[in-house]
Amino acid sequence: MISYCTNVHPAEDVDGIVAQLERYALPVRERLGADRLGVGLWLSAPVARGLAEDAGARKRFRAELDARGLSVYTLNAFPYGGFHDDVVKHAVYRPEWTHPDRVAYTIDCVNVLSGLLAEDASYGSISTLPLAWREPWTDQDDRRATEAFGQVVRAIGDRPIKLAVEPEPGCVLDTVADALGWLSGRVDPEHVGLCLDTCHLAVSFADPAETLKAIAESDVDIVKVQASAALHVEDPAEARDALAAFAEPRYLHQVREFSGGVVRKADDLPEAWTDLPGEGPWRVHFHMPLHQDPAAPLSTTTDVLRTVAAGLPGEPHIEVETYTWSVLPDAGDLVGGIAAELEWAQANLVKEGVSA
Repeated sequence: MISYCTNVHPAEDVDGIVAQLERYALPVRERLGADRLGVGLWLSAPVARGLAEDAGARKRFRAELDARGLSVYTLNAFPYGGFHDDVVKHAVYRPEWTHPDRVAYTIDCVNVLSGLLAEDASYGSISTLPLAWREPWTDQDDRRATEAFGQVVRAIGDRPIKLAVEPEPGCVLDTVADALGWLSGRVDPEHVGLCLDTCHLAVSFADPAETLKAIAESDVDIVKVQASAALHVEDPAEARDALAAFAEPRYLHQVREFSGGVVRKADDLPEAWTDLPGEGPWRVHFHMPLHQDPAAPLSTTTDVLRTVAAGLPGEPHIEVETYTWSVLPDAGDLVGGIAAELEWAQANLVKEGVSA
């Protein structure tokens, strides 16, 4: 099942979430002509706590989803709240996995997902942040985070719920290799695995086929794939004016340059012009619509996504996660855009014989 992630919608209370689903998810499903549509829910911490503590509220929310033909297989528990504030930037990485609020929020999400999980689901997945922004981070933080994951696993118990850790540029677990190194031998592989965000993977300039091989050789499973594409810039100097439209103030847009056989780093797009030499191609952490190619000289990394999809072992959850519609230049109609992305995903990512 392919889902689309509802972190594209700003609602942070149950009534608002239902209204957003009515306004967007229902017409997307109808436009696709589908009996059911997968939604990867994002629930802010207060919403998750309220639903976790109130079985009746969960039942009513489940009824609202069913009434609209919406199925839930996965939650996105990376942002804790305020994901559509005027400025988000580094705040999206708080609270860290060393903080009890992160543990409590994740356990709330486990309890909510247990009550919403689609009847045909073999498991439910919850994607989460890669521990924290990279600094400050200490050995003591490592130990605290390890214990925090243990707490969540104990709370999961025998329920078919899995956490999916999502490496992201600039974080403690910056790359897939970092995530494999940290998770392997440290967490229960039955309940904790990898969320492979293909925008983040592309930004890191890691080879997607080699990455899949490394994952297959580890004891860490791919629990969830966030189907996403980064901006690719072959010649930064040529693309400076075109990139200016993407240097917006809400989200962090990490940039990586591959030059001289080395991946060079900048923490945000405005900083890239001074922090990077501009001697090789850039990739920018800006989630781009899967079905659209930006005007030259910009392009996207959907080739990385296609390579990952073709080589995926098993059938992990796939979630289209273009949360940037509100800050895209010339974004256009959101219902039409989400529907077009899902059509593209069905045509390009789903293996033969597997229904979206």
